[in-house]
Amino acid sequence: MFRVHFLIFCFVAFATGALKGDDAVSGPTREKPKPAANADSGITFDWIHVDGPYVAMTFDDGPSSKLTPKLLDLLAAHHIKATFFLIGENAAEYPELVAREMREGHEVGNHSWSHPNFGKMSDEGVRSQLRRTDDAIRSAAGNRPTLMRPPYGSISARQKKWINQEFGYKIVLWDVDPLDWRRPGPNAVCNRIVKNTRAGSIILAHDIHPGTIDAMPCVLNQLEAKGFKFVTVSELIGMQTPIPPKPSATPKSAGASTTAPSPTPHD
Repeated sequence: MFRVHFLIFCFVAFATGALKGDDAVSGPTREKPKPAANADSGITFDWIHVDGPYVAMTFDDGPSSKLTPKLLDLLAAHHIKATFFLIGENAAEYPELVAREMREGHEVGNHSWSHPNFGKMSDEGVRSQLRRTDDAIRSAAGNRPTLMRPPYGSISARQKKWINQEFGYKIVLWDVDPLDWRRPGPNAVCNRIVKNTRAGSIILAHDIHPGTIDAMPCVLNQLEAKGFKFVTVSELIGMQTPIPPKPSATPKSAGASTTAPSPTPHD
């Protein structure tokens, strides 16, 4: 009798374990979900993958009646085209400088009317800021901008989407920031830009700070010495090429040497 009970107990235990095993297989796995596709693809840009040493120099918050003309003279001397993200109030006050920027082949973009934080504003408030600046630029230069940079870089994914749909703007951020608004001095601004710039960089600076303008001869000379070529943001976007996939690891053959020559050093 004891043997019969023991056999029944073993059978029940086995069946229960099998059922639990089936549940473990059919239940959710611990594999990490694949990242969602980038909803900003084709709308937001902070760095561009390009084939060649091309970069975009950008200047925010102008035009400045005292500093922007000096910067434009310097850019002309170097035959460099830049992109200016304009504050609407300044564009309306100095339309001749907006017209000069466009006439000399630079690109201008919308940087809001009065530099508020878009991420903390209603849609209607953001719309008003963009529309007034758009009108001021078009009045001064005859063309409306196609680029927009949010003040402080503050903007939500939802705002990006409707701004792109309504205004047709591409949203431009940056990957090189010398923090020139803290006024660290021309040498620090120059060193930070030169150190961090790479092919495809969108470089942030401000043409409303004297130290930034004083740093620009150093910046332009050193980047040119490194072989970089300057284009506008729209030109840089137009040069975009796909990022090649990373090569997969190739297993070593059984008879292959386990040592390899040291790579040649390069900058």
